[in-house]
Amino acid sequence: MNQPYRPPLLAVKHLGVAFQTDQGQVLAVDDVSFELESGQVLGIAGESGCGKSVTALGLMRLLPRPVSKIKAGEILFKGENLLDLPIDEMHKIRGKKISMIFQEPMTALNPVHTIGRQIAESYSLHFPGMGAKEKNTASSQMLEKVGIADARQIMKKYPHQLSGGMRQRVMIGMALACEPDILIADEPTTALDVTVQAQIMDLIFQFRDATGMAVILITHDLGLIAENCDRVVVMYAGTVAESASVTTLFRQPFHPYTKGLLQSIPSLTQTAKEPLPTIPGNVPALSEMPAGCRFAKRCKRALMQCKDQRPGLMPVSSGHFAACHLVHDGEKNQILINNP
Repeated sequence: MNQPYRPPLLAVKHLGVAFQTDQGQVLAVDDVSFELESGQVLGIAGESGCGKSVTALGLMRLLPRPVSKIKAGEILFKGENLLDLPIDEMHKIRGKKISMIFQEPMTALNPVHTIGRQIAESYSLHFPGMGAKEKNTASSQMLEKVGIADARQIMKKYPHQLSGGMRQRVMIGMALACEPDILIADEPTTALDVTVQAQIMDLIFQFRDATGMAVILITHDLGLIAENCDRVVVMYAGTVAESASVTTLFRQPFHPYTKGLLQSIPSLTQTAKEPLPTIPGNVPALSEMPAGCRFAKRCKRALMQCKDQRPGLMPVSSGHFAACHLVHDGEKNQILINNP
């Protein structure tokens, strides 16, 4: 008997985000697609400026207005397009159904309000029937769940009175207060020491295991991706270069950009002080994006059609996709010889 179709928890289809600049309108995110299932951990990796955070802000509909706008695509949450919702309905989803840990907690937290007031605000927005005492108790319990001792005293403090690790724990507590279906973690361990990084990731996955929530982990740290994710989306210059399971991506990367990223990771087998491989050239400016593949000028295996024909995501194998003409053309066409 055929099972009824059940849409993925989240399906992003051909998302495009544009910014207005002095040079005109530019696409910071162009034709980005991926899916997320309940309980799954999806990693979004790539260099700084590749569009990871803009994609996340687009999902939350938190892009700065009027300088930016979503130009194209769909964001389907449980089959419903979030881009079609009135802003009042979107407010009900943010924080309750989809939460986000922002990249820099010092700027994400309000400096003039106490920690307790800021956590209680989550309950005020999504559970208006809760009394002040209930919110205070719930806030204290949430801080304890994210590993903050003496939570009652911490609630009286302001963000600048806490360490970076403590502020990040507070951000996690605020994001998880309403037990969301999806948690977007944007560089959750940036500027934290290795020990605190591990503790922060452990906290996130403890909640994932307890509630079944899905996680989108945005990072440039491929080690973090390898240790924690089920699937990976590799972005380059605002587009998806490759998408695969974490095992497939690290064992059998296909896109030349992905291969370059993985080769740049230090290895224990390398000779001491041996220079790491690098990808020659620079990412093109948003206002100067080529008509074809955005990686073509830096690619050692670029084909003639890469210059003016942009490749879409094509299947390499089951569940493995790459935006590369080599998927179909292999070595059949002439390879450019002017690239480094």
